[in-house]
Amino acid sequence: MVEIIGLCIAALATAGVILRPFGWADWIFAVSGAAAVVLLGALPLSDALHAIGEGREVYFFLLGMMLLAEVAGREGLFDHLAARAVQAAAGSARRLFFILYLVGAGVTVFLSNDTTVVVLTPAVLAVTRHARVPPLPYLFTCAIVANAASFVLPISNPANLVIFHGAMPPLGDWLARLALPALAAIVVSYLSLRWAMRHDLGTEPTTTDVPALSRGGWIAATGLSLSTVALVTVSSLGGGLGLATLSAGVAVALAVALSTRRSPLPLLRHLTWGVLPLVAGLFVLVAMLDRVGVLSTLGKWLGQMSATSPRATAGLSGTAVGIASNLANNLPVGLAAAAAAAAGELGDLMRDCLMIGVDLGPNLSVTGSLATLLWLATLRRSGLHVSAAQFLGVGLKVMPPALILALLIRLCLPG
Repeated sequence: MVEIIGLCIAALATAGVILRPFGWADWIFAVSGAAAVVLLGALPLSDALHAIGEGREVYFFLLGMMLLAEVAGREGLFDHLAARAVQAAAGSARRLFFILYLVGAGVTVFLSNDTTVVVLTPAVLAVTRHARVPPLPYLFTCAIVANAASFVLPISNPANLVIFHGAMPPLGDWLARLALPALAAIVVSYLSLRWAMRHDLGTEPTTTDVPALSRGGWIAATGLSLSTVALVTVSSLGGGLGLATLSAGVAVALAVALSTRRSPLPLLRHLTWGVLPLVAGLFVLVAMLDRVGVLSTLGKWLGQMSATSPRATAGLSGTAVGIASNLANNLPVGLAAAAAAAAGELGDLMRDCLMIGVDLGPNLSVTGSLATLLWLATLRRSGLHVSAAQFLGVGLKVMPPALILALLIRLCLPG
């Protein structure tokens, strides 16, 4: 009976995270659900605390990336990049669309998908308004590429750390297995999105002034470049990315503060702190699912299927996870998939396909990923509204071909 109650609480908490009834923050539902399963005896307190502690690499990574993004945003780096994109477009809407997509891909690959939607999106919106073009086609590039480019590197998406929790492959292995699928996802998503937005790209952009990059902006840009090199090096050596990312974020924030003689403390007020209890609560809920045997049963079932047909099972699992991410958000789905993969002792091929599904699947709907939800919140603060049906109409054209092609390429590769 307790197990059934725990499953119901997990379902309600996940629904609350996605739907956010009463306008409450998503973390409230995750934390409430986690507290409820402990109080009702579905999960011992010691197991809950252990589950929260297991997420420390993810917490450190999120904090570090938020610091890097906030420093760069406050110093005007992304405004500068977006304005340069308009200048480089030379009056061509399609060229501007392509350049902004490339900028978004670069930010996603090296600074994570959340940075693209939280910091680059407002910069793109401001520049499109100055350029006097309809903003939505260019804003959609931020939302779509944030997921499409999110498995080029381990640091491109916090969900990658969740899927490979405790078993992150060295960078060389990662690229050998995932570089081609990631490139295919980026290219196909661009072509599909451009086709979906073809009727909205008729207005030629007006050239806008490029804001000068301040001293703090140059230092932030240098710090981001050095941080990227450091994190890629740590990843290539198989080291933990969480503490390395946090250290990089703190170092860049302090360097900019010293050079500009401004306190770094105001940065802390602008960080999205709610994401930390959100992730912690989801870790607890997934631990409860593991305790009642749901994930171990799923893992064993997948293991049995993989023993007879590994590639078909991996491909179908990646597709299923991609679709499920839109029903229950990719973060809890990713946590559950990672736990099932660990329980079933599934290999690299299965983990890779699960991650591709978790990263690419959310491009179908507004509920798919935290990045997309943050993108919607950013638009709402700016007075813009994208309905669920409007996003789904674009997602149906963009997500399926990218997901299918990326999975097929991965299935054809060795390993």
